[in-house]
Amino acid sequence: MGRTLQNTMVNLGLQNACDEAIYQLGLDLEELEEIEEDAGLGNGGLGRLAACFLDSMATLGLAAYGYGIRYEFGIFNQKIVDGWQVEEADDWLRYGNPWEKARPEYMLPVHFYGRVEHTPEGVKWIDTQVVLAMPYDTPVPGYKNNTVNTMRLWSAKAPNDFNLQEFNMGDYIEAVLDRNLAENISRVLYPNDNFFEGKELRLKQEYFVVAATLQDIIRRFKSSKFGCRDPVRTCFETFPDKVAIQLNDTHPALSIPELMRILVDVEKVDWDKAWEITKRTCAYTNHTVLPEALERWPVSMFEKLLPRHLEIIYALNQMHLDRVAALYPGDINRLRRMSVIEEGDCKRINMAHLCVIGSHAVNGVARIHSDIVKNSVFKDFYELEPEKFQNKTNGITPRRWLLLCNPGLADIIAEKIGEDFITDLSQLKKLLEFIDNETFIRDVAKVKQENKLKFAAYLEEQYKVKINPMSMFDVQVKRIHEYKRQLLNCLHAITLYNRIRCNPSKSFVPRTIMIGGKAAPGYHMAKMIIKLITSIGEVINNDPYVGDKLKVIFLENYRVSLAEKVIPAADLSQQISTAGTEASGTGNMKFMVNGALTIGTMDGANVEMAEEAGEENLFIFGMRVEDVEALDQKGYNAREYYERLPELRQAIDQITSGFFSPRDPGCFKDVVNMLMYHDRFKVFADYEAYIKCQGQVDQLFMDPREWTRKVIRNIACSGKFSSDRTITEYAREIWGVEPSATAIPPPNLPRN
Repeated sequence: MGRTLQNTMVNLGLQNACDEAIYQLGLDLEELEEIEEDAGLGNGGLGRLAACFLDSMATLGLAAYGYGIRYEFGIFNQKIVDGWQVEEADDWLRYGNPWEKARPEYMLPVHFYGRVEHTPEGVKWIDTQVVLAMPYDTPVPGYKNNTVNTMRLWSAKAPNDFNLQEFNMGDYIEAVLDRNLAENISRVLYPNDNFFEGKELRLKQEYFVVAATLQDIIRRFKSSKFGCRDPVRTCFETFPDKVAIQLNDTHPALSIPELMRILVDVEKVDWDKAWEITKRTCAYTNHTVLPEALERWPVSMFEKLLPRHLEIIYALNQMHLDRVAALYPGDINRLRRMSVIEEGDCKRINMAHLCVIGSHAVNGVARIHSDIVKNSVFKDFYELEPEKFQNKTNGITPRRWLLLCNPGLADIIAEKIGEDFITDLSQLKKLLEFIDNETFIRDVAKVKQENKLKFAAYLEEQYKVKINPMSMFDVQVKRIHEYKRQLLNCLHAITLYNRIRCNPSKSFVPRTIMIGGKAAPGYHMAKMIIKLITSIGEVINNDPYVGDKLKVIFLENYRVSLAEKVIPAADLSQQISTAGTEASGTGNMKFMVNGALTIGTMDGANVEMAEEAGEENLFIFGMRVEDVEALDQKGYNAREYYERLPELRQAIDQITSGFFSPRDPGCFKDVVNMLMYHDRFKVFADYEAYIKCQGQVDQLFMDPREWTRKVIRNIACSGKFSSDRTITEYAREIWGVEPSATAIPPPNLPRN
């Protein structure tokens, strides 16, 4: 979620008033804003997307709740020590959190372990361990529409009789200390992005948020009248008409068996009716096609932790497979491929398959990704129920990502086209009229230069790094992952360096290459990539022959509040994942609306950005999905490129020889070995096209007027990428509700 203060002022239309009031007290509002901690309760794009969606849902007047876990420790703080990433606990609640309100009156029990009893009266899940879920509510204000929604985060609390019931009678002290075991559930965020690690505590977290949330939803459904907490509704026929549950990836997939458990075991709804209600209520958004990211939980773990849910999943799977078998008699392979249960040495539950069979809508997050979902990842399921599959291209909130972080740009846009674009970003199209307007061109360039100077000053103040504010700010900020190919960026930096060394008197377009992002603590290759970036920077930044023609900076502890500073200052945005691997990307959209040009592959939402702005207004390079598939068929041989491309060979040889790690020459042997012999993401295959494309970037940057005209065209064509558009599509095409643009009357006026 990042910081809340400025966002609240912007959405309430109070920023100028607060600014003035604070100024009159002899204080500086920006200084105050810098004191607030980021709420970093997610890993990367997935969590940030949810935050943008909350802003849009409130702004569109939808009665929507965001549910999650109130982690005591969010995503770790990243320190760079000797060029290596070191993690520090993110103690974000240390000084309290003024935005949250604990709601102990809505505390709910969550059950774990125990056993299942089948009785004539129905199924009972008994002898369970109970953990309490304490809700904390954070207000989510819409933009100037007097709507305030709620984000409700659950914190784990031990019941007061925890471990004091039958056993542990002798040791009261031990029993009270053991409360920590229950409360560990909401202690810390697992820091993996796009990677599944099958830990029991993580499964507990997933069930914890699901069980608490579903009880909350059902309680609210049952209280017919506002403010009345007595259950009134007992019939669940209308449940899907009143409630929509959107599963943000498979992490809350347990919602499906949990809703079945409540309907069947607790509310005594007939099984088939319960299944119909569940499917009509749930919808699933897929966020990745990487196999290592798919959640596949061991059956043995489920058996122990959630025995009743395992029974329900088996029953649902049987029903599903019976249907498939009837439609495709004798096709045993298809049954095996489509089963929720994966057979093998360790039986596993495929959570994505559970989500697909338990939802009435399944969507990808960019057109190319949704096509891959239909034609490869869930091909069999698409053949079975094509009507289930949709696309919902991601978006970002223009409040935080334009108005709040780039007020200078927002001002000159409003000067030309008015302020309505803030809630209808498609109006940016009107800027196309000003593409040749010399004043506007000058203003856009001036705002960018001011943002660059401000960011350069910040870097100097915070990290004592001096950069050339006249250089091209070339930025790649995102989680560190092999598929995102920060290594391709490194190879370009080395190549530029070698060209400068080779020809020091030649005029070069000066660049400051900034790379930032966190590596999962257990992801060895990602941590090596950070060390490589910092090592390259060490050599380049201290070479007198280079001067300020080239700098390589690693941006420490990338997070929302740092994104808000660096994105408005960027000239070039790097979106260079191997085609077919980045589901959508949302950073790409933030850079586009903030006046950076994009160098990127035809992957994720880059495809639609190129479609909106015109391919000639982005720097598109490299293999398309078809080319990657063809290369897989043929067999990718990295050595081929290494032998054929002298500049690539020189760069790799320098990394191998220890040119960038003189004190530890073998430091990067794992990186080189991966690139040469088992690179799933084919870095070398796109190297030549990438270097050539970067040359075109340099050419254009030398013509500031033409560069700025392209920038204006990009900004003007970025309207599609508002999360308001995305949420409007979810509302109409999945949830069955209509967004409303009309503000509700303020509380000081009568409602009608």
